[in-house]
Amino acid sequence: MLFYCREGYEADLGAELEHVSAAQKLYGYSQFVRHSAMVQFHFYEALSIEQQFVSFALSDCIFARQRLCVIGQVELADASDRITSILDYLKTNTELSQQCLGDIFVEHADNETGKEVAKFCKKFTVPMRQALRREMMLTSKPHSGLPFIHLVFSDSSQCTVAFSYPKNRHSQALGITRLKFPIDAPSRSTLKLEEAIQLFMSPEQQSMCLQKGMTAVDLGACPGGWTYQLVSRGIHVEAIDNGAMAESLMATGLVNYQATDGFKYKPINGHVDWLVCDMIEKPERVAQLMTDWLCSRKATSTIFNLKLPMKQRFQTVAALISTIIDTLNDAQIKHQLSAKHLYHDRDEITVMILAGAHLS
Repeated sequence: MLFYCREGYEADLGAELEHVSAAQKLYGYSQFVRHSAMVQFHFYEALSIEQQFVSFALSDCIFARQRLCVIGQVELADASDRITSILDYLKTNTELSQQCLGDIFVEHADNETGKEVAKFCKKFTVPMRQALRREMMLTSKPHSGLPFIHLVFSDSSQCTVAFSYPKNRHSQALGITRLKFPIDAPSRSTLKLEEAIQLFMSPEQQSMCLQKGMTAVDLGACPGGWTYQLVSRGIHVEAIDNGAMAESLMATGLVNYQATDGFKYKPINGHVDWLVCDMIEKPERVAQLMTDWLCSRKATSTIFNLKLPMKQRFQTVAALISTIIDTLNDAQIKHQLSAKHLYHDRDEITVMILAGAHLS
């Protein structure tokens, strides 16, 4: 199997994959090149495509952006006709020839080396898609309910052929959620919260859990990147920070700003629907604070960032999340936790915990 991640996080993803596989009793080992932005996972025992499909839920892997089942590699010796070489490989592979494919992605590593082949991949996608459709291997229009084929190029002379499957993949190229920065947002950090909302919640959940008139506290709010996402949904926000909030947000009438310590603050009315937090603090302190708010019923649900250490990042995150879950279970708080190293994150992960009425 092949997984994409942020460049420099290969070891963290590799450790996570070995941990997840052991928990599922599907033993294997990770293999990667530093700064390749990719990790291969090899099973000790051969698994069918179907068996690979049910293993490693992408949503359970914090550091993985995309999850692919690898079929093999194609050498493209004839630079003048790469398409024929790929088609011949697909036709002669029984597993591939029996697949009905819903779309194709021609991809590269999300690193400096990958940028060198990105232009080639972009140009190659359309003629390759057309060729697959002529051979009746690909549906006439993208079909999200079918497997996708991924051609992953390390350079223009070799590609890895892989599949992704519905309900266990990222739907966009390279596993990256592409977002447009709102011109009226006060900081680019707003994209972190927008990506988390889109990734962690279905459209139905968003409609139910982020309704106009709800209330929220934003700890470490200034200048207001996360507050912007809440206000744009009509949510009233208590913005807590010692810095200054964007005047445009204050003018909405939906923001109550207080310059105070986020670790000591309590909501004005004793409870809010949402607690969000992007403070630059030790992850242990933030995890404890978020858990305390949920256990004391000061907030129903929360989205927050955990800043990552330089080393042992997966181990640190896994221990913190385990502690959070155990604490919430001990408090008999039914919840749903999601965590991911988002595209718009840097040296941090984003965690969402839905609880209470938000689980209905």
